[in-house]
Amino acid sequence: MAMETENKKFAFSYYHIFLGLLTILILRSCMEGASVNRLPYSEFKTHLEEGNVKSVSLRGELATGEFKKPIDGKTTFQTTIVPPEIAGELDKHGVVYESHGQSSLFGNFILFFLPTILFIGFWYFILRRGLKGISQGGGSFMSIGKSKAKIYVEKDTKTTFKDVAGADEALEELREVIDFLKNADNVKSLGGKMPKGILLVGSPGTGKTLIAKAIAGEANVPFFSTSGAEFVEMFVGVGAARVRDLFEQAKKTAPCIIFIDELDAMGKTRHSNMISGNDEKEQTLNQLLVEMDGFDTQGGIIILAATNRPEMIDPALLRAGRFDRQVVVDKPDRKGRTDILKIHTKKVKMGEHVDLDAIAGLTPGFTGADLANLVNEAAIIAMRDKATSIGMDHFTRAMERIVAGIEKKSKVLNAKEKEIVSFHEMGHALIGYCLNRDDKIHKVSIIPHGIGSMGYTIQRPTEDRYLMTKEDLENKMAVFMAGRASEMLIFGHLSTGAADDLVKATNIAREMVMRFGMTKELGFVSYEDAGPTFLEVKEGFGRASLADHTANEIDQCVKKIVMDAYDRAYAFLEEHRSLLMTAAEELRSKETLNEEELHKIFQELDQRPPESASMDESFIH
Repeated sequence: MAMETENKKFAFSYYHIFLGLLTILILRSCMEGASVNRLPYSEFKTHLEEGNVKSVSLRGELATGEFKKPIDGKTTFQTTIVPPEIAGELDKHGVVYESHGQSSLFGNFILFFLPTILFIGFWYFILRRGLKGISQGGGSFMSIGKSKAKIYVEKDTKTTFKDVAGADEALEELREVIDFLKNADNVKSLGGKMPKGILLVGSPGTGKTLIAKAIAGEANVPFFSTSGAEFVEMFVGVGAARVRDLFEQAKKTAPCIIFIDELDAMGKTRHSNMISGNDEKEQTLNQLLVEMDGFDTQGGIIILAATNRPEMIDPALLRAGRFDRQVVVDKPDRKGRTDILKIHTKKVKMGEHVDLDAIAGLTPGFTGADLANLVNEAAIIAMRDKATSIGMDHFTRAMERIVAGIEKKSKVLNAKEKEIVSFHEMGHALIGYCLNRDDKIHKVSIIPHGIGSMGYTIQRPTEDRYLMTKEDLENKMAVFMAGRASEMLIFGHLSTGAADDLVKATNIAREMVMRFGMTKELGFVSYEDAGPTFLEVKEGFGRASLADHTANEIDQCVKKIVMDAYDRAYAFLEEHRSLLMTAAEELRSKETLNEEELHKIFQELDQRPPESASMDESFIH
């Protein structure tokens, strides 16, 4: 269980007791005033002379009594005595008179001080609630500048390096940090210094935070965990104060580790343009820079941070002496995915014929978080099927659910749409089957899935690839354009079904021209500065620095590459039109074809003589 740096205050305080007593007094006073019959003194004298007064109780000038006969339904009365000399004069002239006496201390308090106290109390309550929300649960105004980092020890996390897989190189690098903390004297004896900062960078879901938890479990030292967003506040100076407080706590418990998740939230690059600047963020960043340079390097404090936007981090944080060690936590390869699946399937009931290596082969590009989600989705599907264990089919359906989206059972295609979609998807499958036998066609379906998708073709590589040639990229574009080529060949018209295919093919062609220098017309020149990013978000193509004729030539080259891919796909489908018709009819009748069924349909392509090919041998394997 995590130990908070500040104890929570009692909700029941003297402030609440005071308000409660004051409320009781006010209510009592109001109730007494409402229940007593206030009587003018002149009327009291009249009732007294008539003999209708049964009893009287005197308290100074205040007289309280009881009538013999009720007056207006009331048997009690209260009046204030008027001096006899004044009462006598008023009686001579028949004047109705009454005395209110001197105001009591409580009455003065109610009249003058209560509104002020209520006004102050109201604003105190509003400010206290506001500051509590601003400080993200920090409590009172005095604690807004305190660090909200949670402190963990080994028994709290229960996570070790055994629970992490698929990041062997990163773990090997971080094991040295654990050795530094456990054997600091050995490092000092050699004249070396412990590293100050280690930055974990990688795509979302690759396990950066999980690795940090494993370090906390392995190090057996206090582990301060916080987020970069917790230092950024509306008030200038609050973030810097929290940074100072965090390092003061760390110095008291050294050796220890400070972990800052999402470092880019507080360490974003500072701008020289004053319009885009932010005083609070810059002060927080400046304080972090000072603390990383200021604390004792032999004190045993190591700062561990994580981010998926390293290009956004200020260069001052990345210089030597600060976050000088950058550990890349990349997406796992096939072996890494198999190891990750072994960890996530320990707590689920697996079937006998489940092959985790085969599942890893179907999930290239999946991160550790994606694989954990895959196992969970498979378990949900098995539960929905009321199965006693999770089988291979459940994993396959879970993978399709993640890749293609949820099946839209309520979205039914009419006969014409179904025919168009079947030829479109079978065009993808036929070209994909012939272009690259290493990227197998896993499944083809014309059942609507996801958002706006009326069908899908899943093509998965048999092995991880880290380098692609020009021919590989051209083949990928031909697969994307095959859907439109198939529609044009069979129906002679265009549809909106190829919108996503056109975007993907155009993006590949533009990268071939602007980033990879794969065109003779423009030469081996890069026209785009694609900075390092792990979020896979395009920041634009940087055309501001291009001449008009260069930009026009780039557009022409991109168009030519895409159209060449379309022409290649169209020519091949035209030659094998009968096979395309047969395969589309089979898909239309069954709605879904798996890998084995597709192989039976396309087996005649493997038996045809080489001279019958109308395309380059590099295109048909």
